[in-house]
Amino acid sequence: MQLPRSAGLLLHPTSLPSGRLDGDAYGFVDWLAAAGIAWWQLLPLTPPDSTGSPYFSDSAFAAWPGLLAEPEAPVSAGELASFRARHTYWIADWEAFAGEGAAADQVRFEREWSRLSAYAHERGVRLIGDVPIYIAPGSADHRAHPELFLQAGVAGCPPDGLGPDGQHWGNPLYDWPANRREGYRWWIERFRRSLELVDVVRIDHFRGFIAYWFIPDGAPTAAYGHWRPGPGARLFRAVEAALGNLPLIAEDLGIITDRVFAVRDELGFPGMAVLQFAFDGSPTNPHRPENFREHLIVYTGTHDTDTARGWWECELDDATRGRSGLDPAEPAWSLVELALGSRAALAVLPAQDVLGLGHESRMNLPGTVGPPNWQWRLEPGQLTPELAARLRGAIAAAGRLAG
Repeated sequence: MQLPRSAGLLLHPTSLPSGRLDGDAYGFVDWLAAAGIAWWQLLPLTPPDSTGSPYFSDSAFAAWPGLLAEPEAPVSAGELASFRARHTYWIADWEAFAGEGAAADQVRFEREWSRLSAYAHERGVRLIGDVPIYIAPGSADHRAHPELFLQAGVAGCPPDGLGPDGQHWGNPLYDWPANRREGYRWWIERFRRSLELVDVVRIDHFRGFIAYWFIPDGAPTAAYGHWRPGPGARLFRAVEAALGNLPLIAEDLGIITDRVFAVRDELGFPGMAVLQFAFDGSPTNPHRPENFREHLIVYTGTHDTDTARGWWECELDDATRGRSGLDPAEPAWSLVELALGSRAALAVLPAQDVLGLGHESRMNLPGTVGPPNWQWRLEPGQLTPELAARLRGAIAAAGRLAG
């Protein structure tokens, strides 16, 4: 996948003032177009768990009806029949799991999302979605396809800079030989569904396809886990054979080996860099702008990091602040300009960083559950015409203006 030099904004629909696909969503698209933004990046559109996390969903296929602007809109028998005919692989499993009205909600979502997507495309704004590697235990897919999952062990990641105990996610792990025997059909259909909704998909935890962290049942922390081999490029080649060229972004953050980078490059997927990770003083740090390659997406931060201002105020010592070269008067905007000015093909900016918001506006703190995670929303009118003009100027100066 070749990306033109451009800029994107990261904002999940739940962070719109209304949290729905209503006038706020269309107004947001208008603001993106005015600011010269070419990409709207989203978190997973699947139903979140009870804490609001979209990464622990009851379905890898169904969209969340909680985003609907008109949740009671009528749905005809013909619309239901058409949707079921086009989504035979998964819709019956979802109806069995979610109950009466589940298919009608998916029709409503398709109707509203198609309108919003077309509106965005008409204004030069394309959509980046997100596919979590894992699903929730007991989810519709876990129940419908138990043969595709291991009967023991759960997912997580080893100790790293985010915590000495690692992260104990608790998701079921895939039985990769079983998935291979099935021809990776479940994955083919999952990517097919994702690419019906968005133009490009970010694959969360890409390194888990190369080797994944196996945590034994009953282990007190993720530190008791170990690495096991994943399917590597074989899975994506199977999906590519079924669907054609794949517009995918590899989230290649964390403890990454040369093998992960080799598979990413073999597949032609762009990877990621995060500027908040760039200032440890190491000249070989891949997050330093001078080490970027063009086939890359650079972020000031992600949904799992603090906001740029929160990072500056709460996480950095004076020596690192001085070494960063960022403007202490406007550290968030300074980081935005650094991302835009880099050689990475695509620079994605969380909305909080464009607004210069602090720690209180962080989207998620990994390793914690419940509020305030996943709760942040824009205030009505917070994205002003003046801010759009300022951002457009910075994007133009960096040679990233859309269209």
